[in-house]
Amino acid sequence: MVVTIVMLIISMLLFFVLFFGIGFLLNMLLRMSWIMAIIYPIIVIFIVDDVRFIEYFTNSGKAFQGLGTNFIQLAPADLIILISGLAGAIVAGFVIKLLRKNGYQMF
Repeated sequence: MVVTIVMLIISMLLFFVLFFGIGFLLNMLLRMSWIMAIIYPIIVIFIVDDVRFIEYFTNSGKAFQGLGTNFIQLAPADLIILISGLAGAIVAGFVIKLLRKNGYQMF
């Protein structure tokens, strides 16, 4: 599928906002500033790989080899979109720390 520049920008914005929002809510509820930045790589693995999660424990060699192959085969547009989601999760951590520093106590 050909990705136009408009589709790429909208996808980047959607992933940034999605993971910023999820990260902000998780940080606020769990009072852990970097929880979404820690969970995000696991979510990326679920997005990129088509192997069942249990196979990482039962047949780990083949599962991780397939994961590496899938990461190598990602298009540059896909990588940019996934990186923008990670940026959203990291920015959520900074924002929640800044708000707490300025006296806002969420829950």
